[in-house]
Parts: sequence; C-alpha cells; structure tokens
Amino acid sequence: MNNTLSTPLWQPSARQVSETNLAKFTKDLKLPNDYTILHAWSVDYKDLFWRAVWKHCKIVGDIGSDRVLINENKLLESTFFPDATLNFAENLLHNRGNQLAIISHLENGEQHRLTRNQLLEQVHALSSQFKNFNLEMGDRVAAFMPNTHETVTTMLAATTLGGTFTSCSPDFGANGVVDRFSQTSPKILVATSGYTYNGKFISSLPTIIEVCEQVPSIEHLILVTSLDNGTTTRNTDIEKLLAQLTCQVHYYAELIATQAVGPLEFTRVPFNHPLYIMYSSGTTGTPKCIVHGTGGTLIQHLKEHQLHVDVKPGDRLFYFTTCGWMMWNWLVSGLASGATLILYDGSPTFPEPQRLWDLIDSEQINIFGTSAKYIASMDKLGIKPRLSHDLGSLRTVLSTGSPLSDESFHYVYRDVKEDMCLSSISGGTDIVSCFALGNPSLPVYAGELQCAGLGMDVDVFDENQESLRQQKGELVCKSPFPSMPVGFWNDKNGSKYHDAYFARFANIWAHGDFAEMTENNGLVIHGRSDAILNPGGVRIGTAEIYRQVERVEGVIDSICVSQDWEEDVRVILFVVLTQGRTLDDELIMRIKQTIRSETSPRHVPAEIRQVPDIPRTISGKIVELAVRKVIHGEEVTNTEALANPEALAYFANRL
Repeated sequence: MNNTLSTPLWQPSARQVSETNLAKFTKDLKLPNDYTILHAWSVDYKDLFWRAVWKHCKIVGDIGSDRVLINENKLLESTFFPDATLNFAENLLHNRGNQLAIISHLENGEQHRLTRNQLLEQVHALSSQFKNFNLEMGDRVAAFMPNTHETVTTMLAATTLGGTFTSCSPDFGANGVVDRFSQTSPKILVATSGYTYNGKFISSLPTIIEVCEQVPSIEHLILVTSLDNGTTTRNTDIEKLLAQLTCQVHYYAELIATQAVGPLEFTRVPFNHPLYIMYSSGTTGTPKCIVHGTGGTLIQHLKEHQLHVDVKPGDRLFYFTTCGWMMWNWLVSGLASGATLILYDGSPTFPEPQRLWDLIDSEQINIFGTSAKYIASMDKLGIKPRLSHDLGSLRTVLSTGSPLSDESFHYVYRDVKEDMCLSSISGGTDIVSCFALGNPSLPVYAGELQCAGLGMDVDVFDENQESLRQQKGELVCKSPFPSMPVGFWNDKNGSKYHDAYFARFANIWAHGDFAEMTENNGLVIHGRSDAILNPGGVRIGTAEIYRQVERVEGVIDSICVSQDWEEDVRVILFVVLTQGRTLDDELIMRIKQTIRSETSPRHVPAEIRQVPDIPRTISGKIVELAVRKVIHGEEVTNTEALANPEALAYFANRL
C-alpha cells in the first residue's frame, strides 16, 4: 500500500467527531476517545461491550440475566444472551407517530409513503391474516418480491408471530427460486405479479405458478398486484392463470384492507430463534441455506447503524439493493434506529444515469448506499453530481459488493462531494453484517476500509495461523460475535456449517477473503480466497488487478481468472470496452503497462481478451469461479443464480 497516515482523502472535524453517536457511546463507557482502544476493549470485554450496545441502542426485550456470552472459547458452541427474549418486529416498530417510516420509489415513477403509524396498521392487518392462516412460531414466510414497502410489511408481519422470513428477488428464474424455497419449505408465499426494469414490464406469474407447483409446503399464495400497471384488485386473466394451483390464493391489497381485531401482539422469542434464512449465491452448487438469529441480527445491525454509520432518528437511509441480497435485510433494520427508509426498485440508470443522484436531492437522503460497480460506472460515464446536484443532505456514502478501487475513492471526493464520509464495507450473507466498515470519526484513505467492526476480533492470517500486518493473507475472526449463523438449514449434525468456515483453522472463523491490514489500522480486500491467482506460486488477489484495469480509458468492466498451463497457472484477463472500441495491440500494451507499473510483473496477465459482457450474480458480484470452469471446459451448474447466464458463452473457446 502507498497510503500514509498523512494523506487521508477526508478527515472529520473536531465538531463532527463530537456530534457522533460513537462519541457519546465512548463517553458513557468512560473510555478515551481513541478507536483503537475502544475496539480492543470491545473484543477483550465482550460481555461488557455487548451489554452496553443493548443499553445504548435501547433494545426492547427481556435481557433475562447477567449472562451475555457462554462458551466464549469455543466459537461453534458459543451463545450470546442465552436467557434473553425479544421480538424483531417490535424493535423495528417501537417508534410510533407520523414520521415517515418508508418512502418507496419504483422505476416507473410510482411512489408510496407510509408513516410509522400507517406501517404499524398494515403490519397489524397482515399479521392477523397470518394468524388466521395458522402461522406458528418458526414457520417460514417467503417473499418473491421487489424492493417495495409491501416486502418490508410482509417481513414485519411474519416476525411479529415469531415466523422466519426468507426472500428472493423477482429477477430470479423459476429454478433458482425452487432451489431455495424447496429447501426451506415456506407455508406462505408473498409474490409480485410483475415488476419493471429498464423501462420494461416483466410478468412474474409463470414463475409463481411453477414455484407453487414445485414447492408443496406452500399453503397460501398472497399476490401483490399493485406493481402490475396500477392494477390493485382482482384481474380476470390473473384469476384464470392461478386457478390451476392447489394452494389458496389471496390478494395483498384485500388482506391489508381488513380491519385487525385487538391490539398487535409481539411474540417474544429466544435470542437465537431463526429470524432469516438467507442463501449463498449457488454458482458452484445448490445454494446453502444460512440461518440467522433474531437477537444477533438486531444487535449487530443496531451497532453498525448507530456506531459505524452514525444513523440518528429522522435520518433518511438508502441502499440500492434487491430482496435477494443481504443489504436489503441490513437496510430495513434502520427502522429500529428511527430512520426513514428510502426504497428504490428498478434500474439505477433508467431513464437517465443520474436517476439515483436525483433521488438524493428529492428525498433529502443523508446516507446513500450502493455497489462499487455502480460508483465505477458513474466515473466511466463521466457523471459529476457535484456540478449538477445540490447533495446538501448527503453526509455518508456506503459501498459494498466488491472492493472499491482507489480510483473510485478519488472519483467520489472529486466529482460527488468533498465533505462527507465514504465508507467501503465488507462482510456478507454469511454474517448478515460486516467484519470491516466505516467510522465517521476516522479519516478515509483511498482503497481502504476504515476499521474492523466493534466487537469483531478480526485478523489476517498466513497459512501457519500467524497474524500479518501490511501483508496479504486470510481474513479471519478469532472469537465469537452475535451474528454468527445459528447454522445451516437441514444441516442436522452441523458438518456443512463447520466445513464452510472452520475447516481451514481450528476454532477460527475463516471468511474466505484475501485481505491486508494497513498501517492506518484499516483493511484492504484483495478478492475472494477461492479466486486467488497463483502464477509461479505468488498469491495475487483479483481485486489488485481490477483496481488498475479500471483506470484504463476505454475499459468499462473486467474479470480475471487463472488457467492451468504447462504444469503451472497463467493469468487471463477479459475486458469489456466502451461501445465501438476494439481491443488492439496498443490498448493491450497500455493495460499491461498500467498493471506492471502499479503492482508487479507477476500481476501482468499472460493473455487479454475482449468480451461483450461479464457474468454476475443477481446481487451484482462477478463470478470468477464460473468463468474459470468455462475456460477449462467444465460444466457450470445453477446458472439460475446469475443475472446474465448467457454471458458465460462468451468465454468458451476464447483461448
């Protein structure tokens, strides 16, 4: 790394630091205003730290006893708050009144605004219907839905009763949905009749019918038709299509219009009661069903929102996400901190590239979350929001999904806004939260995640389980944290869970990221460990190459994989170029020179090839392993997990 302690891109003022939630939290603990000291304390004294988070974030529930953590020295057997009971929905809905809870925007211009009282009323009505459907504690409610207020209401209604929520976005194909829901056996399916993307309406009805036919556990289908060109009630054509189903069919709009009887009751459940079932990408096999607990998810999200993102009551919180990505689950927890959720569903660049920047101004968004890919694409398109937009409300930009390049850091501070905190964050579906993320009290350095999360015993190991500093290695967590999965669904002896995270190092969580601790106490993510390039025995993270390629004019996207070659491996780079551009010798030389000068000769690809598109998961992550299989003539299974599976064909017979 070339960064030094003296060259931050942004430094908060003393006033900004003093006004953060983190400053108050630290002061209440009577600790020095030093994040390094606070983080060490949070790891060394987990019982005191997590009890302090419970108190500071005003968690609604019964803490039960003085026991905060048992079996601390055995990660797989550790349990937080073993005697506590709480309800997730109760914590998200405890703030009442006429403050806006949700502002929902659709690509087609449709908007919905719900106050906290209105959201509570809709949750109450739907919860009553779920009770009539005999939904019991632990039963699954599945959503095949876009990112709209109906999806949030569905999750909250399910969890009021102690139900377990699981979801897929409607851009999943039927096989991808069946692969997931057939494993988790939902009793209720809430689904959209269609959605709009890039100016086109896409019907979901054929997929819904196939899912209901192939997942026999579904007893009730609740159809959301408000997205179907304004149709909000029954439709003859829809009725005919659904008549073939054996499950009972209901209409969402009719259910929430029904007056609920009596007060809304919240079923309090144990701390580790299953709240969410989430799914791995499934690009290398059947998706893993990852179960997350009620209390662990809540307390971890509250910590991250309030102490790391500085969410305050009344803040407007946005993340561009679908309901098939964990950032949706992370976003909706913002209700517990009193934030107003800004939802958007559709293409982020339709009808114009500045669509989301317009949304920041129109809805006065304070915290704006997106993907690294989106930021890089804005830079490539030459979008300069600081010249075209006010952005006065904006104080934080969050980025995840893949490592944020140095160039993208510079783009944000040069062309978006100078005085704000840009936080690259990293964690994943595995922990429904972050290992490393932002801090409004710390400086921002290009290419770095600002810090390890409080209470997260993060380290970087070499192959001998020795800690590394300013060297690349495996990202690990050395002791328990509340949002560790409860386990995997239908993994009775826990072997799949163990093998996923604990097989590499005994009693250590190995996350699967290739990372580096910097001299600034930040982190750099160099890519996924399973996609590491190893030419001549030198380990290279793919993100190290992507960071340089993104700087080359004319290149808009890339993917880098290793190819078995002459008893070793060689590095192959595939690039997508701007429209009308062709990969010629001059551009190949420029790409290679850029990589060589900024990294090392070992990083320079042996071959560079042009392709029209890069395959990605539905949540936007590139799939190096799938491309590696294709170039070796191996079959790629579960292509339903990809947003653009047709792109895989571009890599066959290219070498």
